[in-house]
Amino acid sequence: MSAVPPTSTPPSSAPQSSAPQPPALPRQRPLLKVCGLRQPQQAAAVAALGVDALGVIGVRRSPRWLAPEERPALFAAMAQAAPACLGVLVVADPGEAELAELAAGQGHQVVQLHGDESPERCAELRQCLGPGLGLWKALRIRRPEDLLLADAYAPHVDALLLDAWVPDQLGGTGHRIPIEWLQAFHPQRPWWLAGGISPERVAPVLASLRPDGLDASSSVERAPGDKDLERVAALVAALRPFRQDQPS
Repeated sequence: MSAVPPTSTPPSSAPQSSAPQPPALPRQRPLLKVCGLRQPQQAAAVAALGVDALGVIGVRRSPRWLAPEERPALFAAMAQAAPACLGVLVVADPGEAELAELAAGQGHQVVQLHGDESPERCAELRQCLGPGLGLWKALRIRRPEDLLLADAYAPHVDALLLDAWVPDQLGGTGHRIPIEWLQAFHPQRPWWLAGGISPERVAPVLASLRPDGLDASSSVERAPGDKDLERVAALVAALRPFRQDQPS
């Protein structure tokens, strides 16, 4: 009896790689991130309002800093309230001793770099963190020419965040980048706009710009790290008319 020739597997049915992938951004945009949460109960309430991402500050000198041992409980509360909400850990110039705090398995899905990390350092951290975590880079914009830096970072990160440059402060200041600087900004990666993002400012910003996401902190706070849920709800409502599906 002749052997039956092996049946070849069509390319379309080949098994897919099981390697972890960075979290994909939702298709409905602009997205909304609220940054600087410190309390698990409040994180759950904010996530339940329809926010797409929550940021926890891992920069010790920030008034919104949350200790590493407290972060998993906050991210767990967020995930229980809204499983699709992304947990973002915000750090600045992390050294080798801090890499364990950035690793997966602690509740966050994204690491956001908010310091002076070079494109080369971003590439190193991308390699260290592995493919299962997203890597975003914040650019502090002092002058229009600073926007040109986006091209250098794009190959090494999954998204960019623009914030206004303020001396000795890395974020959460409420300072704004002039809208006219951004009207020709079309980077190779999804981008978030931070700085003075309030319910009252959503419509004027989105009348001129099309960022993939907006990032709010001080504009929806009673005090650093203490969010005003009514302000967050108003921000979600202000953004809703502008949201639309984007290609994957």
